[in-house]
Amino acid sequence: MRIVVIPGDGIGPEIVAATQRVLAAADRRFGLGLAFERQEAGFAALERAGSTFPRAVLERCRAADGVVLGPVSHARYPPRAEGGLNPSGELRIGLDLYANVRPSRTRAGIPHWSRTPMDLVIVRENTEGFYADRNMHAGPGEFMPTPDVALAVRKVTARGSRRVARVALALAAKRRRRLTIVHKRNVLRLSDAFFVAEVEAVAREFPGVAIDDQLVDSMAALLVRDPARFDVVVTTNMFGDILSDEAAELAGGLGLGASINAGDDHCMAQAQHGSAPDIAGRDVANPASLVLSAAMLLDWLATRHGRPELDRAARAIEGATEALLADAATRTRDLGGTLGTAAFAQALAERISRDSASPTWRPAGSPRPAPRAAPSKARRAPASARRRCGTRSRRSTPGARPSRSRSRCRGSPRRRRSSLRARRGDAMPPASAAPSRPASARWRRCS
Repeated sequence: MRIVVIPGDGIGPEIVAATQRVLAAADRRFGLGLAFERQEAGFAALERAGSTFPRAVLERCRAADGVVLGPVSHARYPPRAEGGLNPSGELRIGLDLYANVRPSRTRAGIPHWSRTPMDLVIVRENTEGFYADRNMHAGPGEFMPTPDVALAVRKVTARGSRRVARVALALAAKRRRRLTIVHKRNVLRLSDAFFVAEVEAVAREFPGVAIDDQLVDSMAALLVRDPARFDVVVTTNMFGDILSDEAAELAGGLGLGASINAGDDHCMAQAQHGSAPDIAGRDVANPASLVLSAAMLLDWLATRHGRPELDRAARAIEGATEALLADAATRTRDLGGTLGTAAFAQALAERISRDSASPTWRPAGSPRPAPRAAPSKARRAPASARRRCGTRSRRSTPGARPSRSRSRCRGSPRRRRSSLRARRGDAMPPASAAPSRPASARWRRCS
């Protein structure tokens, strides 16, 4: 099974090397038969071949079983006409990686900034929307007809909407069986209303999954206030890009944000953060995001090829990562620990080599337990407040009646206030508990 690894720019070579080391340990333990092929993209390829993403690299990725892409500094590339292509965008279009899957969850011992625990997955349409470098067959999706006017085209298709909806619904069916559609159809009355209608049409194929919807601005607020209410979220390209970065940061930081770009025939692991050139070469970057993304790639390959050993390897990597993150002594420096990039990778590889998958870690593809939070009946807002937030809840089963929630809370006002303070204090750490983050460790996000 051949995996193409592309180091990229900035901290990319360091965290790709760390990830390859972890994959090699899993390969030895579980007999995966992995073979790694290195290809260049980014500034190294620009200097060597005159393009940040040579055509030959795309062909090698197309022939491979999977791809691991390091962060790239595409915002600093020269214009496209001078060879400055975004490798991430080119791979998403060239391999038809239409679904960007980004899980976010809080972890024991890692400070988080949401008011309730988080365990959700945002599934983002990956090839359309407003993104001008990938939404047109030829030419960019934005242009200037006159020197003082700039226009952008948003692309939403029935095919694109339906296939990302099917990925999200299948994932929700394996988890807690709830899907939230995020949109802005009160303003984008054609394109977003079209997207929602297509998702709802596919939802009829999944009668066991409850669906609701949120306006994107309401969703941004609820990720802070009450992310425990969400399971799987599906949305368009730009909304999903922004919300998944927000969710990852609230859950503990972009350094923990895993991500795969998946299609019907290909899958690419990619860290959610950017290339952080200011800390490149200093052995301080946290490789956990790309390591966990690589575990997601193995899980995708296990499903596609029916190979349970790939599934076991994915769980072993995830379990070992969770074990190291749970102990302050084995965390990287951005999370308050002392380990550098190479030392963290070495600790992971050693743990995978000697341990089986963590017994507390979920089997891949199985539903996670609901996050520990206050009962939803006691925390659910009155219907009038829910309308103001732009939410509408219903079952996907035709004719099903929406559930009613209680509007009264039990207990005295003093008891309710004490309970609320306790819950908030439990979920939101004081400023002194948050890990110190030097400016150099605030990684740029990856789009």
